[in-house]
Amino acid sequence: MTDIAALETEILAQIAGVADEAALEAVRVAALGKKGSVSEQLKLLGGMSPEERKSFGPAINGLKDKIGEALGARREALKEAALIERLKRETVDVTLPLRASPTNEGRIHPIAQVVDELTAIYADMGFAVAEGPDIETDYYNFTALNFPVGHPAREMHDTFFFSPKQDGSRLLLRTHTSPVQVRTMEALKPPIRVICPGRTYRCVSDQTHTPMFHQVEGLVIDKTSTIGTLKWVLEEFLKAFFEVPQVEMRFRPSFFPFTEPSYEVDIRCDRSGSEIKFGEGNDWLEILGCGMVHPNVLKFSGIDPNEYQGFAWGMGIDRIAMLKYGMNDLRAFFDADARWIRHYGFRPLDVPTLFGGVSG
Repeated sequence: MTDIAALETEILAQIAGVADEAALEAVRVAALGKKGSVSEQLKLLGGMSPEERKSFGPAINGLKDKIGEALGARREALKEAALIERLKRETVDVTLPLRASPTNEGRIHPIAQVVDELTAIYADMGFAVAEGPDIETDYYNFTALNFPVGHPAREMHDTFFFSPKQDGSRLLLRTHTSPVQVRTMEALKPPIRVICPGRTYRCVSDQTHTPMFHQVEGLVIDKTSTIGTLKWVLEEFLKAFFEVPQVEMRFRPSFFPFTEPSYEVDIRCDRSGSEIKFGEGNDWLEILGCGMVHPNVLKFSGIDPNEYQGFAWGMGIDRIAMLKYGMNDLRAFFDADARWIRHYGFRPLDVPTLFGGVSG
């Protein structure tokens, strides 16, 4: 019995000292396996007298039960300790703030925002939006807009030409959105009221020019259009876009092949501070070009200039975005700098409306 008590003390001590389930399994095999220390004691029963077996048998079986219970308890303790350690490694701090949702983190580019703003303003005046291809023919980009072949005005545009075709003709990247006006007049019968926003391309690059930029042009064709109507349309747009109660415009004679008469339009502003303020001050700033549609353009588009007349205007979207939102370098618009877009960009749900303010 003394041997059994000593064996019990030894095995239970081993069980209590193991650090993982693999070591615990090794103790179990060493004690209860076929050649384990407890199993070897059981083999002794066969050589004992009946009286010895009566006392030794219950003792050795009791030892097996104690070892089994100790093994089970230690196994549960090891599992719990392992779980606690795993939870420590995989802890999630639920007090951390949630990651911002796409609607809060994402930003609308100022160019896209300004296109939405001017579309909302002109839509309120009854204008539809017309679009056309970025890759144009010489006819639509120049000839149909009263640029004769060899005319010096063609040199004003620094055009990107494609390689000549077999017949000698060359496609090009449109230098303005005016070809959309011609295509619209070919497709629709007057009266016509459209704006034509889109990308344009010219071979120039500096602080205020990029090889690709954006323009919006407007076109009105009917029987009663006048310079006075044009002035009203531009004045209402500028007041709504710059969100000022009034603007003062100055029309200066200019030259565009596709309009006659043609004008450059300046608006009164104040440049005395760090920001340009419109509707006040003693300075003037050129903002757009405009004029009455040239009769030759109407003829090229299949419209009788003796029956219909109209006016058109155009301005740089990038330029008016810079003026309104205080940006001083056009090249930053296309740098894909996340810091810049976070600063100047607009939240996706800030949809421009006239009643809520076009700038959101």
